[in-house]
Amino acid sequence: MMKLYYGPGACSFVPHAALEVIKAATGTDFETQTVKLHKGEQRTPEYLALNPLGLVPVLVEDGKPLNQILAICDYLDRRYPQAGLLPADPWQRAQALSMLAWMNNSVHPTFTHVFRPTNFASGEAAQEDVKALAVTRFREHLERIQAMIGHASPWLLGDKPSFADFYALVFLRWGGFAAIDPASLPAYKAFVDRVAALPAVASAMAREGINLDTYKA
Repeated sequence: MMKLYYGPGACSFVPHAALEVIKAATGTDFETQTVKLHKGEQRTPEYLALNPLGLVPVLVEDGKPLNQILAICDYLDRRYPQAGLLPADPWQRAQALSMLAWMNNSVHPTFTHVFRPTNFASGEAAQEDVKALAVTRFREHLERIQAMIGHASPWLLGDKPSFADFYALVFLRWGGFAAIDPASLPAYKAFVDRVAALPAVASAMAREGINLDTYKA
């Protein structure tokens, strides 16, 4: 049985929701292990043996760990194509992976600069500058996703929910922590409300103990 190591509300939510979709489509169950990032559990020797970088997610199957979210998404889609988590057409699949790569290598690291500016500058003033610039850039990324949603039919990758939709949910939640009011992105907020209402997504959110309301005015 596959086992997913995840941090509540982290990017690991993407494969977590996907595993729930797979379970609904195929009956294949899975195990989960919470990694409490705020307590440093990702830095324990046991966890570092699975992922030396100390990051989530990690997917373990047959005792073998797989790291990096894009690799995990690709594996899950190839392993369970009947779940429809990526398009079957080769060109459309490549376009989908291009979108996921942008989410992972551009949008996600921008938020890291918001959440952990101490990783990128020394001195309080410099760190505040890093954070302020990153919030602006993150907002721009969210606006680009909102534009993509405007062309979605009905989901970002077509007629079935996918990894991209789950990642979009994660980013809007993170936006609240960056003081970005989701009401200022109405189409995006309405879309994420639809994603969150999917039974598979709702199950993953319940297990992680998270909700969409992260913005504090």
